[in-house]
Amino acid sequence: MTPRPGIRWPVELSDPPVALRPLRYRDGRAWTELRQRNAEWLRRWEATAPPSSATSAMSFRQMVRMHGAQARAHEALSWAITYDGRLAGQLNVSTIVWGSAQSATIGYWVDGALAGRGIMPTALALATDYCFFTVGLHRLEVNIRPENQASLRVVEKLGFREEGLRLRFLHIDGAWRDHRSFAMTVDEVPDGLVRRWHESKRAT
Repeated sequence: MTPRPGIRWPVELSDPPVALRPLRYRDGRAWTELRQRNAEWLRRWEATAPPSSATSAMSFRQMVRMHGAQARAHEALSWAITYDGRLAGQLNVSTIVWGSAQSATIGYWVDGALAGRGIMPTALALATDYCFFTVGLHRLEVNIRPENQASLRVVEKLGFREEGLRLRFLHIDGAWRDHRSFAMTVDEVPDGLVRRWHESKRAT
């Protein structure tokens, strides 16, 4: 595959039954219910603002507007993850850096009731291919708490390289938490990560 720099937005990506699409205003109720149902599942893994931060919580509509503005400004990309057409989680490509770095960081979450079905590896592979071969990024990074075995399995299945431990990297669940850092560059998946993911499943 040859990179073709440029963010098109909105964009939808799919590898049935998994798909990525921008969140919509009408997703508000389903998204809120999904988050509430998974509050305990996500509490240990999601970044939070420390008490000293002046950051205030956004409404769902404000979040959707912000995501759209960030994508159009080529600063970040955010997708809803769907499974068989049903809202199942979210994937965010953030901290997009241009210039000499051409890099970004990816974070994600999925409904705990749907974990273990290959949804997250597929979603991450879709986003990775889009970032590499359409957006034109060179490097993607995923940072994961050492205790998050489910998320560690996702990057291990896809072949992200571990680069080391980041001490007290993000504020999560009331404290600054260490994270294991994983990365991939475009030259490591010349034929695309979705293709490699499918080939690895056929080989097992």
